[in-house]
Amino acid sequence: MGGADKAALQVDGVTLLERSLAATVGVAEVVVVGEQVPTSRSVRWTREEPPGGGPAAGLLAGLDRFATPPDLVVVLAVDMPRVNGGTVARLTWAVEADPEVDGAVLVDADGRRQTLAAVYRHAALTAARPADPADDHGLPVRRLLAALRLVEVPAVGDEARDVDTWESLRDLTQ
Repeated sequence: MGGADKAALQVDGVTLLERSLAATVGVAEVVVVGEQVPTSRSVRWTREEPPGGGPAAGLLAGLDRFATPPDLVVVLAVDMPRVNGGTVARLTWAVEADPEVDGAVLVDADGRRQTLAAVYRHAALTAARPADPADDHGLPVRRLLAALRLVEVPAVGDEARDVDTWESLRDLTQ
């Protein structure tokens, strides 16, 4: 999308960031990885160091920013505007229902895991992170999560749809 700030893009007059915040309304502490902007609720801000390290580096930077590490971490990419509170609840329930799993990931209609629409156990993510923080930069999310036991939660409707192109954004607003 030519370097566009996805968090600032709007669907039906609401920014993608605010849609993500609405989906996590039941979460006590929210950490946003990105540039600070005004938001409708209190959040903690962080960035991966160096910036541009990719989704896994951002996820790990977010883990480090919690005031008190939670048992469960909701991970939600800002470019999935149809994820809602019900999605987050289903993912959370899937993890809470089985103490043997490390997380639950949303799965789209094509069977693709949406690893950035998920709930993970904080301890599992912490254990999976590279020993050397310098290795966070450029780390593929698949590699970070490779050893985790994950349960798949089927998407309902188009909640797994993401905005990766201007055309996909137009499709959501028509």
